Amino acid sequence: MADALSVYAAALVDGLAQAGVTEAVISPGSRSTPLAMAMAAHPGLRLYMNIDERSAAFFALGLAKAKQRPVALVCTSGTAAANYGPAVVEAYYSRVPLVVLTADRPHELRDVGAPQAIDQLHLYGRYAKWFVDLALPEEADDMLRYARTMAARAVQTAAGAPCGPVHVNAPFREPLVPHIDEAVWERVRSVSRAPQVWHGRPALPQESVSALYEQLSAAERGLIVCGPLDRPGFAEAVTELARALDFPILADPLSQLRVGTHDKTYVLDSYDAILREETAASKLVPDVVLRFGAMPVSKPLFLWLKRHRAIRQIVVDDGGWRDPTLSADSFVQSDELILCRQLLEWAKPKENKSAWSAIWLEMNAIARAVLERHLPKEEWFEGKVFTELANLLPAGATLFVGNSMPIRDADTFFWSTDKPLRVLANRGANGIDGVVSSALGASVAANPLVLVIGDLSFYHDVNGLLAAKMHSLSATIVLLNNNGGGIFSFLPQARHKGAFETLFGTPTDLSFAHAVEMYGGRHTVPHNWAEFRRHVSESLSSGGLHVIEVRTSRAENVQMHRFLWERVSQEIAKFLEHKGMV
Repeated sequence: MADALSVYAAALVDGLAQAGVTEAVISPGSRSTPLAMAMAAHPGLRLYMNIDERSAAFFALGLAKAKQRPVALVCTSGTAAANYGPAVVEAYYSRVPLVVLTADRPHELRDVGAPQAIDQLHLYGRYAKWFVDLALPEEADDMLRYARTMAARAVQTAAGAPCGPVHVNAPFREPLVPHIDEAVWERVRSVSRAPQVWHGRPALPQESVSALYEQLSAAERGLIVCGPLDRPGFAEAVTELARALDFPILADPLSQLRVGTHDKTYVLDSYDAILREETAASKLVPDVVLRFGAMPVSKPLFLWLKRHRAIRQIVVDDGGWRDPTLSADSFVQSDELILCRQLLEWAKPKENKSAWSAIWLEMNAIARAVLERHLPKEEWFEGKVFTELANLLPAGATLFVGNSMPIRDADTFFWSTDKPLRVLANRGANGIDGVVSSALGASVAANPLVLVIGDLSFYHDVNGLLAAKMHSLSATIVLLNNNGGGIFSFLPQARHKGAFETLFGTPTDLSFAHAVEMYGGRHTVPHNWAEFRRHVSESLSSGGLHVIEVRTSRAENVQMHRFLWERVSQEIAKFLEHKGMV
């Protein structure tokens, strides 16, 4: 007869699998042995070992982000669980479904000085959507049903809108080694199946849809703002809605609206540069803004919305309160795709573009043309990396963008394309930690994948490269090395020359070649754009881990950005003067 530990651990793991989990990321440890061995024996699970718990958690986050379904994450007790913290925070804010399983000492060994025992109850605080401290293993039928039910509840809670991480704390007594064989699985499955949960998506009643449409259609000057949002079908629906309302769309690079074959007539990709021009920002103020997704990357857009409190901002969210401007007039709790389709049922498409939308579309074309015309032809410029990648990436590729300067350059320089691409980033907490691991996790389901990352962020997570070696993953990493924190050069701190380099610039003078080679990757340093294109193309065709290091100057990077913004502002000012708006 199977022992309690074996059938209980098997019931828990089988419950996860029946609820839809197909991947588990595990870090080695003793106390987590029952879970790890049960997962290894389960035919429906694919395992990814990651020695460093901090990297493991971000790897699982990237995998769950790319697959858009829950991934299990398993570690031993003590500080191993604490190392999950940054990724759990990111998962919470970016709404990524994770099932975090932390092994623990039994209750009698807590708070008595036992080794590798910390207080793991509610370890992640409010960043876990749900927490359960499991009962100790028992083999009674009711306890096996309990284990399977808790597993199913964890998965479905993580996947329910809005998605996020859940925390399952699992205490085990020694001995810790289970004996998992076919008889154990038969015993577990003879008790009961894990409960099935059906998820619905929130939608508005028809009378509310009618009222909302009347408000939108009555506006003479309307905009749609789309922030980070990765929802299949949304791009097609919202662009159709934009045409029907005659509302231009300010589309963040993570909205997935700049990429793909959908109609992009109303999609604007250069609004960040436009809104830096004072006349445009003051004269072209909309009556209403319909906002989908998280807050966009663009700081000029954020400040513009915050400054003009008279704008009626309608925020659409499927279960949150994302309004950092503190200016929203209305919140619509609905699935974004469903709401677009509901509004389209009421829509009476306008026959011609209004002067309002025509001006926005013309300004966008002007801004993009100016940026394209003045991009440096030969010199290194970090923003140009994104215009080059837009041409180099094959259809179906995924671009993962690091935080700090890379995501802002993607906002300005990764323009609309008909290629079916996907753009991902960790924009929940916006940290520079764990980005390598997240991108490699995403590469499991999203291939080919190119990560663009700064040198400090790369340094933060260089040990994440081990996952590529251990699991034979393919990824191209474009490393923008300006020897320090490039974004600080754009901030007021840069005027304080005496302490700036020590406190903010933080040059490291690191050579990354040996680190890359240690993890089985290929490291190259192109000397011009032709070599850059060749290295990227070769990396995408050959597979494996490639790090292409682009060495730039922080000072020159700031100068070029400001030069380009000034050129755009000058041309936009001329255009508005010609239109009689100055």
